[in-house]
Amino acid sequence: MKYSMNGPPGSRISSRIFRKPFLTFLFLLAVAALASPDAFAQGRYENVPANAHPKSYGNGWECDPGFRQTDNACVAVHIPANARPVNASYGKGWECKRGFRMVEKACVSVAVPANAYLDAHGDRWRCNRGFREEKNACAPIKVPENAYLTDTSYGAGWECDRGYRELGGNCVAVALPDNGYLTEASYGSGWECDRGYREIGGACVKIRLPANSFLDDSAFGNGWKCKRGFLVNGDKCEKIDVPANGYLVRTGDGWECARGFVAKAATCVAVTIPKNGYLERGGEAWKCDRGFRKTEKACLSIKVPENGHLDYSGNDWECDQGFTQQRGNCVLR
Repeated sequence: MKYSMNGPPGSRISSRIFRKPFLTFLFLLAVAALASPDAFAQGRYENVPANAHPKSYGNGWECDPGFRQTDNACVAVHIPANARPVNASYGKGWECKRGFRMVEKACVSVAVPANAYLDAHGDRWRCNRGFREEKNACAPIKVPENAYLTDTSYGAGWECDRGYRELGGNCVAVALPDNGYLTEASYGSGWECDRGYREIGGACVKIRLPANSFLDDSAFGNGWKCKRGFLVNGDKCEKIDVPANGYLVRTGDGWECARGFVAKAATCVAVTIPKNGYLERGGEAWKCDRGFRKTEKACLSIKVPENGHLDYSGNDWECDQGFTQQRGNCVLR
């Protein structure tokens, strides 16, 4: 049996019967909305008082700028001259215009002196670049020769050019010695010595490197360090004699004995481990196995009495629960 794309026989008629009223309803609804776009809004916001407007989000309403809610009404806020209304749900409900500042309940004009401008907030002034506030006025900053203006609100308002230092309100050239270079620091001499030189008496003197040494960039000391395996002795680097079974430490300026050896004088002597003993974690001493007690040179077997057991350390014993120690035995309590 074949069916049309509209369904089995008879379905086309029933769909037409229900489709027409539905389409008619949609058409009438669209016409009503176009003919009266405020009909729905009036129904939704019919309780909005004068000098108010619906909230931009959520439900309810809020007063227009310059009005404050009192019960279910919007009452005008007193706005002084040279002010503008703002959201009155909190605060005064107004703020002074740019160029005015609030004094008590009024807006007073900001007196901007010469060589000044209103700041971003508009209620105070700042001096132009090259001027500094002095007694409610903007006085010019006197920049000496070989200096430049700074943007800081503290200090003199200027700094010396590179290669100059402030001295008595002027910028004096830095006396740079041979083998030295200018620094960026605003303190100190204004210069430092090149690598391989040290400051001595205002001059840069070449560092003399002894054999088996290298230059040290530290500002302290003699300017050099000994290589790994050598130790400073006066103005020389002497080789470190590492004994048998020893090794250089991480810093390279000393030695230690390998595990299982201890230092005695300038040698590494093997640790003598008795029977039933073992090297401890540090590797320089020994301990007894569990069940043995340590003496000066040996590990002695521990004799555990009846109703006793080895303790947690394993190098001594204790009585079982319900027994107490008495003259080397465990007796009932």
